Amino acid sequence: MTVLSLGSPEGRAYAAPPDPRPRALVFRRPGHHFECMANGTEQNSFGGRIARYARVSTAMGGLAARLAGQRYLGIKLERGEHAKELRDALGGLKGPLMKVAQILSSIPDALPQEYVQELSQLQADAPSMGWPFVKRRMASELGPDWQKRFASFEHEAASAASLGQVHKAVGPDGRQLACKLQYPDMMSAVEADLRQLGLIFSIYERYDKTISTRQIHAEISARLREELDYALEARHTALYRDILTPIGSVHVPEVVPELSTKRLLTMGWLDGRKILDYVKDHPERRNDLALNMFRAWYTPFYTCGTIHGDPHLGNYTVRPDASINLLDFGCIRIFKPSFVKGVIDLYHALQTDDRDLAAEAYRVWGFNKIDNQLIDILNVWAHFVYAPIMDDRTRRIDETNSALYGREAAEKVHKALHEVGGLEIPREFVFMDRAAIGLGSVFLHLQAEVNWYQLFHDLIGDFDVNALERRQTELLDRHGVPLPT
Repeated sequence: MTVLSLGSPEGRAYAAPPDPRPRALVFRRPGHHFECMANGTEQNSFGGRIARYARVSTAMGGLAARLAGQRYLGIKLERGEHAKELRDALGGLKGPLMKVAQILSSIPDALPQEYVQELSQLQADAPSMGWPFVKRRMASELGPDWQKRFASFEHEAASAASLGQVHKAVGPDGRQLACKLQYPDMMSAVEADLRQLGLIFSIYERYDKTISTRQIHAEISARLREELDYALEARHTALYRDILTPIGSVHVPEVVPELSTKRLLTMGWLDGRKILDYVKDHPERRNDLALNMFRAWYTPFYTCGTIHGDPHLGNYTVRPDASINLLDFGCIRIFKPSFVKGVIDLYHALQTDDRDLAAEAYRVWGFNKIDNQLIDILNVWAHFVYAPIMDDRTRRIDETNSALYGREAAEKVHKALHEVGGLEIPREFVFMDRAAIGLGSVFLHLQAEVNWYQLFHDLIGDFDVNALERRQTELLDRHGVPLPT
């Protein structure tokens, strides 16, 4: 067959020996490796996984060799230089592994600081796929006459990310719609990238055993696999719409079930501006934005035990009245009510220096072998995370919660954990911590001055774990979302 290699340095076609198997077109370009059969069907193939392995094998092999050289031969590892190489390799992939890299860059101590600095530069935007793919995807999900179900459908993607892209459309009733299309062969890509992630973790743990990555890998794997199920995302979106609509200042798109499948999610289009663009033109509204962002993220947590696990700036837009559009519900984490109670208990423990209450909170979160030494270590990080809500006053969130302070706290925790023999991070902690740091980053960008203490107490003032359990069960059952296990 003839293979078109758009990602090769030459960017030209080359001849291959005849192949008796059905003819396929293999498109290679930065960000994606797709195999499309000539008849338009997709292959979730071993070959697809192998292709992705090859893209990062050089970088991973180089890291393994350098770590081995450092460990056994005394060769100094230039981690900063290699981190840049790794960033370039993962950035070229664009797909699930790039998304994982973004996640890891926001989890303290998951990777060395040099790697965090480089991986944090990765962006979620990816090159969009063209109209031929769009037509195939829409036909496979809605049937060959799919265009008759829309008044119009834009050929160019409105946005593109690591797992799919969004097109603007108009329904037969004139309603503006957002159609989210999943890229082909994403299951193969996810499984291949999760294996590569396991390799990255295993290599790193040979170098540094302070933080066990076993539960981190398990949690990231579960969330990424869920993100491929657009039917589940539709139910999560409806759940959030149910929780947040009464607030009034937070808007969630409405799902259009008759135009949605497991690989196509159609919702109402929400007009809005990027947060930083809005703040630049309306600096006087930054405090209002911060209040609405706080409500958008924390209200679902304390009323239903659920969090939006991907709170970066691209998942929010702003309306003229400073109300918030909350977007993308592919990464949702639901916790048992006892976990939510643990968050509040730890807050009270830090306020009153109650070590027994702190120990119980950490146990509920899933930390093992809690003793006074480990409590002291974990409290260093807890004081950093909880700092904005500790004092009843108006303040900027970065008053003590600065990047420098956070880095110093993380380094102090890492050193102490290394001295006590390391720690395994509980699964439940991974996205909770990641989301809190991500949301804090948004607040840093806003530079708002808010009484965070009062906001927090307004949410938890009448907290009752039994009431939360009843409310969570009712809401999840209403929307067909499984209870947390």
